[in-house]
Amino acid sequence: MTIKERYEAAKESYKGIGVDTDAAISALKAIPISMHCWQGDDVTGFDGAGALSGGIQTTGNYPGRARNPQELMADMDQALNLIPGKHRINLHASYAIFEEGEWADRDKLEPKHFKKWVEFAKERGIGIDFNPTLFSHANAEHATLSSEDPKIRSFWIDHVKACIRISEYLATEQGTPCTMNIWIPDGFKDIPADRTSPRARLKDSLDQILSMEYDKTKVLVAVESKVFGIGMESCTVGSHEFYMNYASKNDILCLLDSGHYHPTEVVSDKISSMLLFFDKVALHVTRPVRWDSDHVVLFDDETKEIAKEIIRGGSDRVLLALDFFDASINRISAWVVGMRNMQKALLNALLLPNEKLAELQNTRSFTELMMLQEELKLYPIGDVWNYFCELNGVPAKEDWFKTVAAYEKDVLLNRK
Repeated sequence: MTIKERYEAAKESYKGIGVDTDAAISALKAIPISMHCWQGDDVTGFDGAGALSGGIQTTGNYPGRARNPQELMADMDQALNLIPGKHRINLHASYAIFEEGEWADRDKLEPKHFKKWVEFAKERGIGIDFNPTLFSHANAEHATLSSEDPKIRSFWIDHVKACIRISEYLATEQGTPCTMNIWIPDGFKDIPADRTSPRARLKDSLDQILSMEYDKTKVLVAVESKVFGIGMESCTVGSHEFYMNYASKNDILCLLDSGHYHPTEVVSDKISSMLLFFDKVALHVTRPVRWDSDHVVLFDDETKEIAKEIIRGGSDRVLLALDFFDASINRISAWVVGMRNMQKALLNALLLPNEKLAELQNTRSFTELMMLQEELKLYPIGDVWNYFCELNGVPAKEDWFKTVAAYEKDVLLNRK
């Protein structure tokens, strides 16, 4: 049977439970995912930062790491060409591209330093999201926006303000809003004597940043929490409670990273609550293995549950991005696997008879609900997915890996 024939058979199966597969495919195509650039070079960047800091680690030494903008863009192209649909790319400020002989510290970054990224995105018809880089810098050794040192704090305030200007430039050029997410590594290794003062300084820094004039329809500022990190196990200044309250009070976005909570907490259980109080919520989907390890996203239970909440809450209200970095495997394959898995999870959610499931819950028909949820797991989603890939001109099933393997042999292994 051809992919189309298998799809037609699957379509009939889903029709029997009241699910329109054509509508699911159309809806999936309309959901962009922001693909993070930093998977391609192990979060190194182009501004000469050197070693990672802020509790961030990449493990592995697989050959072929991108060493410059040209290589990174070429690698991202390889990945994007194997992922169905049109998506976005997510940049950190440390990926500024300087002309020969030019350099600017992070507090002096300008829109012109991201012009080549705009050209890259425009040529491919994709959008760009952005992140200030408050780590891997001499001024981030101890703390950033919560620093006791006014000069250090001022440096990072200026950096984030510069990033808002850059984000507005990106949004203007691409014609779509730019999500700009703030994450800081500030915290304490051991039990702090004073938790309030650092958080008060962080609040003041954010207040100063948001006092600048910018187009709030173009720049969607988000703040991202973390429960702990390496070297800040006992306290993180930017906790979830801090940022959730700050975002609510100041009408900005609260970003949920699926690796930034206690291992027994799940982001899928937070999304519905957030959407009751916020117009939109931003997400970084990753895969934490016992801690914020940022493993490649799989088609696993939590990814599926996150996708269900996105679809049920309204995909237009969730700004979706991935965030992982694995240097132990082919980096392009990591992108493709993660992005396609997130799309598979979204498709899975779109192929559920959600109204029927909700009705069973509301009538407390829990026996039938469990039965149906389990039986749905073996419905032919794979045949719908393969047809979606075919419609979008990308290889179905595992056929895409041949392209990655050839590129590794011809290009990646020649990077010395």
